Amino acid sequence: VKGQIVSLADYGAFVELDKGIEGLIHISEMSWTQNVKHPSQVVTIGDEVEAMILSIDQETKKISLGLKQLEPDPWDGLEARYPIDSKHSGIVRNLTAFGAFVELEEGVDGLIHISDFSWTKKIRHPSEFVKKGDEIDVVVLDINRSERRISLGHKQVGENPWDNFENQYPIGSEIKSPVSKLLDKGLVVELPFDLEGFIPVNQLGVDKLKKPSDKFNEGDEISALITEMDADSKRIILSVRALQKKTEGKNIEEFQSTSNKPTTDRKSTRLNSITWPSR
Repeated sequence: VKGQIVSLADYGAFVELDKGIEGLIHISEMSWTQNVKHPSQVVTIGDEVEAMILSIDQETKKISLGLKQLEPDPWDGLEARYPIDSKHSGIVRNLTAFGAFVELEEGVDGLIHISDFSWTKKIRHPSEFVKKGDEIDVVVLDINRSERRISLGHKQVGENPWDNFENQYPIGSEIKSPVSKLLDKGLVVELPFDLEGFIPVNQLGVDKLKKPSDKFNEGDEISALITEMDADSKRIILSVRALQKKTEGKNIEEFQSTSNKPTTDRKSTRLNSITWPSR
């Protein structure tokens, strides 16, 4: 049907279809793609519009109309175009404190949650990783058709480096790493697979050290033991002091092993070599 917009309310627009007959286009029925918060975003009073009749209630004399129903729904066939675990590229359209909305195609946006940007870095805000207008590769994690929500991930485009790191460097492993950052509470070191580790100041193996910068510089290579590992919180803790204790213990064991070796008693050898006369 065709009609003229005669008034606007917060929840929709009223359309005069004929004299004394009006229908309501609710804001939820105005666009497949826009999140319409007020009808003035789409129409103005006096506009001639074409709409579809959605329902008629004879008793209350109410007619519900829709604008978006005259356009194809971009969500039709979405699962076929974007199956779970499939890889795509999209444009970052908006940033929020909890993630970034990425446009896969016109009318179809997905959300990269802040926890799905990087395997290795702890992102506090999406702006640390992307900005509006950036093109980004994503993997489809989940589709909720009823709520029209798509969950996307960026880190899933590549392999999880934590799996490889944990296999090669389990807890208790010794590793030599360059210092990348000097902090008041300790040192950040570069680890294989683009990971980072932290050595607390009390684990640097230097007595009465107040600030790491008093003893160390960026680029210094430090050998330490891996003492803690948590992939979920992206945390690897290392300790020089633990390595020192392990080395001291090993040295003591080697010393004890050497000192416990049997020695030749020259006196007893001489005595045993004497032929004693029989009585």
